Order: sequence, then C-alpha cells, then structure tokens
Amino acid sequence: MPDADAVLFANEAFYRAFTDRDIRGMDGVWSQTVAITCLHPGWAPLFGRDEVMASWAAILSAPGAPQVRIHAAHASLYGALASVICFENLGSALLVATNLFVREGSLWKMVHHQSGPTTTEPPLEDEPGYSPHSLN
Repeated sequence: MPDADAVLFANEAFYRAFTDRDIRGMDGVWSQTVAITCLHPGWAPLFGRDEVMASWAAILSAPGAPQVRIHAAHASLYGALASVICFENLGSALLVATNLFVREGSLWKMVHHQSGPTTTEPPLEDEPGYSPHSLN
C-alpha cells in the first residue's frame, strides 16, 4: 500500500473509532512510543497519553456524543511524519481538522489531533481537493 494511502487508512481508523465510540480502537490508533497531544474545539491543550486518552474516554462515553463524518481528507508526507487535513461534520457543526501521524514500523500512528470551526465548505466530488476517503 502506498504511504499516502496507508496514512489515509490510519486517519479513517481514527474516525471509525470515533464514530463507533470504540475506546479500544481509539487507543490503538494513537502512538504508544511518541508523546501525543490533542486540541478539542474549545478545550485547553492536552499533553500526554493519560490526558489525551482520558478525554477520548469522556467524549466517547457521553450520552450525547455526536456522530462524525469526514470529507476531503488530504495527506502530506514528510519522511516518517505525515499530516492529514480534512473536514469534519460533527452533528450540525462543520469543523476542519489536522491530524499528525508518525511511522512506527509498517504502521502510521497518530501523535496529534486538532479541530476547530470553519465556514469553508468541503469541496464537492468534482472540485479540486476532493478525496474519496470519507466515512459516511
């Protein structure tokens, strides 16, 4: 599998765990060997595995946890580091996210997630920037 596809697959695994409220799956997409960070919309920055995973446990177990759909995922590779920028539909909110990954052996593992509101709509299928990598 080409590296860009592998990074997009790892990104989709993150959003699949989010959508399925799967804390074990969420734990599995994050790096176990590199310091991790997370910036949820409206939250203070979270540093380290304990803080980041506690935040996801709280989000995924909340009764009103929103469903998430992603659009227009775009991967960029920088050696053993990769970024994915994508749009998120979280309930009725439209966000844009940046997800950073590092290569650990043959796998890509998340080291940072940040999302926040945007007023820019994701591109449509026939527009530049569209990516078929989306979860519905």
